[in-house]
Amino acid sequence: MTNTHFWRDRRVLITGCTGMLGSWMSLRLLQLGADVVGIVRDNIPHSELVRAGTIKRLNIVRGSITDSDLVLRVFSDYEIQTCIHLAAQTAVGIANRAPVPTFETNIRGSWLVLDAARQWPGLEQMLVASSDKAYGAHKDLPYSESVALQGDHPYDVSKLCTDMIARTYANTYGLPVAITRCANMYGGGDLNWNRIVPGTMRSVINRESPVIRSDGKPKRDYVYVQDIVRACIMLIENLAEDRDAHSGMAYNFGTDDPVTALEMVESILDISGVDNVKPIIQNAASNEIQDQYLSSKLAEERLGWKAEYSLHDGLLETFEWYRTFLLQT
Repeated sequence: MTNTHFWRDRRVLITGCTGMLGSWMSLRLLQLGADVVGIVRDNIPHSELVRAGTIKRLNIVRGSITDSDLVLRVFSDYEIQTCIHLAAQTAVGIANRAPVPTFETNIRGSWLVLDAARQWPGLEQMLVASSDKAYGAHKDLPYSESVALQGDHPYDVSKLCTDMIARTYANTYGLPVAITRCANMYGGGDLNWNRIVPGTMRSVINRESPVIRSDGKPKRDYVYVQDIVRACIMLIENLAEDRDAHSGMAYNFGTDDPVTALEMVESILDISGVDNVKPIIQNAASNEIQDQYLSSKLAEERLGWKAEYSLHDGLLETFEWYRTFLLQT
């Protein structure tokens, strides 16, 4: 049960507020009565934050998280109590082609936000988004939080570094920060068409054959964005209630029900109601881990969190979002 009293008039900074998770996170916190501040670097007219009009209800600061003076100013000017650090370059393909901008945003940007939080005495809680990709490849599945972080490709390494830097600030400086490691997140508002869910949905809505870059066999855990919004809220509330128990901790959030890429595409085809469309399997993906999925047992035991959306229900809501979005654009 969400603590609505906790969030009422709480001054919350969300970096990455125009992203998929950031958009839905901003909306939910506004519904709970929070006073939300967002740092926005680029104008993204098709962001769900903009499309839904949510951005008009936020305190928007224009700039980049790699601008240390700006980030420091935001914490003090807006007297931030809670920081949710989501900003990142999240496209694996872009990271592989141009690693330095990804490192700049994901690693340097993260330490600048963490250090600004350290210097601002009014900060009470902080959440930093890592990723299941930080684990890299392991033979034993699913990954628990005790598994070594050994990502060895640009995006994976950038999230591994973010994760470790966050824990450094918790352990060295006593910063009240916890870390999320989420499975593959999907939901309305993801405009990276190279990802399997938005790309497949756009193809199906346009009556085109969806493309699977791999051989269709890689297995992943897919979690609906609304379940992750709830996870972030629950983690922050638990951190507020018992700082010592959760500060410096990382938690996995997934469904504990992995599927292959081909199964995911077939599930989307099933809920779409579109007939006579077959996927094209390219078998051309590189620098990708074959199987990767999480155990969310610790989050259930310590936070009381468990994914509520089935794959069918999450995909159904997501498909309706894309159908509406693509008709309007």
